[in-house]
Amino acid sequence: MPYVAPIALLLLSNVFMTFAWYGHLKFKAAPLLVVILASWGIALFEYFLAVPANRIGHQVYSAAQLKTIQEVITLIIFVGFSVFYLKESVSWMTMAGFGFIAIGAALVFRG
Repeated sequence: MPYVAPIALLLLSNVFMTFAWYGHLKFKAAPLLVVILASWGIALFEYFLAVPANRIGHQVYSAAQLKTIQEVITLIIFVGFSVFYLKESVSWMTMAGFGFIAIGAALVFRG
């Protein structure tokens, strides 16, 4: 359970955080203060998931490994969000860059 639960919680928390950080881009006419407050509200739910994920995960993963897991999950969620919510394409160069980040993440788990 301590190996899987943090990953599941980080997946869910990243969905909330991605919406908090980038969801407002579809609502460019909304006042900045409104989108900031809405983003804070969404991010609150992210913290309810991310903090336990890290607390549980630190039983079996190092802090560096938890951060690495979170970053890789962030990239995966972000690509899906960009394509399906923002309707933006993801170039092969972007995917190659993300691939290099994933290779770096693999190094963290080897060391």
